Amino acid sequence: MLTAFFGLTGAVIFGSADFLGGLAAKRISAVLVTAVAATSGLVVLLLGLPFVAGDWSASAVIWGALSGITGALAISLLYACLAIGPMSILSPLTAVVSAIVPMTAGLLGGERFLPIGYWALGLALVAVVLVGFVPERGAVRPRLLGIFMAIGSGTMIGAFMILIDQTPSDSGLVPLVMNRAVNGSIMFAVVGLIALRTLHRRRAVAAVPALIGSGFTSVPADAARRSHLPRTFTDRSALRTGLKLAVACGVIDVSANFLLLLGLRLGDLSVVSVLTAMYPAGTILLAAVVLKERIAPVQWLGLALALAAAGMLAIA
Repeated sequence: MLTAFFGLTGAVIFGSADFLGGLAAKRISAVLVTAVAATSGLVVLLLGLPFVAGDWSASAVIWGALSGITGALAISLLYACLAIGPMSILSPLTAVVSAIVPMTAGLLGGERFLPIGYWALGLALVAVVLVGFVPERGAVRPRLLGIFMAIGSGTMIGAFMILIDQTPSDSGLVPLVMNRAVNGSIMFAVVGLIALRTLHRRRAVAAVPALIGSGFTSVPADAARRSHLPRTFTDRSALRTGLKLAVACGVIDVSANFLLLLGLRLGDLSVVSVLTAMYPAGTILLAAVVLKERIAPVQWLGLALALAAAGMLAIA
């Protein structure tokens, strides 16, 4: 019963974190949002570390660090595939793959259920598709690249769950600390590389007028002004709001990770992974309350099936 509760509750909280992350990404870079969220989550974990006993074993550190790498890859691929679109297809595809990968690993690893449990897992996968489905008018067929990215993102999310599940039961918060430390380091390194590349391109464009005046180039004089270069954060208000939302995203996300860890400690990987894959539910519900967005009937059906599947899994 607790496993199903932690899995479903964690999914809603994961979705809430995604909602805040999406709002932040509208104001600042999505990569920067991910890096800041990882850092704020790490701070929360470090504050809680003295109160949650955990052994800094080699296994806990290594598996936790590896999960940080898969997490960074998952987020990068997720943002990339959703940017390609259509979201109505790629978003549920990512969620389904993120459920199937660890569920398969769990079943192959010897996890067994009553017959109702297998029916519940199937029902939960259907619920994942329906909850994540966002009807779009005139939606186009997804490009092959977008499909591969969605599958890659879902696979990396599933790999994250498998790796966290490998951590010792006496490791406490250690795996999550390592996850956030590695994840944040990777994302801030990416932010730094993007900043350096942007600075280099801006300097190159700034030098164009001087080259024109010297007769070394035939580029039109307004080439620099027409160049499509990444914009810097000129709006201080948007920057501050974006950073605050990113910090909140990290705090909420790490809370969901803690529930995920508890669920894995108490129950089966296959159950927790499928229920956690319903994370779009949290995003949908918050969007309806805060942004007054309409929840489609098919999504309400998905939420109902998710609750039914959770109840069946609790029995199984």
